[in-house]
Amino acid sequence: MMALLLGHLPAAAETLKLGNEGVYPPFSMVDAAGNLTGIEADLAREMCKRMDVECEIIVMDFKALIPSLLQGKFDILVSQVTPTAERKEKMLFSTRIVANPMVFVLPANGNYTMTKEGLTDKGLKMGLQRGGAHIKVAQDLFGDAVEYVLYDNPDQIHLDMVAGRINMSFEAKLNVVVDFLGKPEGKAFEIVGEEYWIGEASVPEDERGLSWVARKGEEALVARMDTAIKAIMADCTYTAIRKKYMDIAILPEDEACEGKTN
Repeated sequence: MMALLLGHLPAAAETLKLGNEGVYPPFSMVDAAGNLTGIEADLAREMCKRMDVECEIIVMDFKALIPSLLQGKFDILVSQVTPTAERKEKMLFSTRIVANPMVFVLPANGNYTMTKEGLTDKGLKMGLQRGGAHIKVAQDLFGDAVEYVLYDNPDQIHLDMVAGRINMSFEAKLNVVVDFLGKPEGKAFEIVGEEYWIGEASVPEDERGLSWVARKGEEALVARMDTAIKAIMADCTYTAIRKKYMDIAILPEDEACEGKTN
């Protein structure tokens, strides 16, 4: 676990601690010099600037982020979190910061039928990142038809897919398109089947997305976060940040800013 300073404000300034996983490109990654980069990191810096606070970010495995937030080890979780009924009982969600559905990734031309019956008795293994709500979705879809192998981050999943140690993955579309399928090592794989929203089914399609979260009781903090995030989107700063790391617009507000930023 490591911490990185996200601002340079006077000593008397309000200070917040943020939590991020740091291994979720292009949204968060730590470079060779130990600096946190990516869309989430830059967006967090901009949010802190507009909230007029000094922010320190703590990097840890995704599976530890929610427990650490609830234990008070930091104030805001700035990795993508899916709003589920269970999570809403414990946490407050910001406005969505990305729309990033889950998809299945398999070897190209594998001719798999993505149903429980279609995958039964084939000895298949599916890679999943620990701590995500998508694990239950996959288990509900396929039951014991496949073996579920859990990993700390997507890079580990992709390494084992290329090596043939697992047969498929269920992961966030934008990340896998940019960081795996768009690279030479991912050319032999493809997205198969439909896109999955793994949050509450009652959420309208045009509002579905992933958010940052704070603890219950921090309504004023989340309101400040939302004000800053919405302003960042409205003046197209969000799009300028996103374009540094990927070419695909990831929210309607982002798409509306295409052509207005370099």
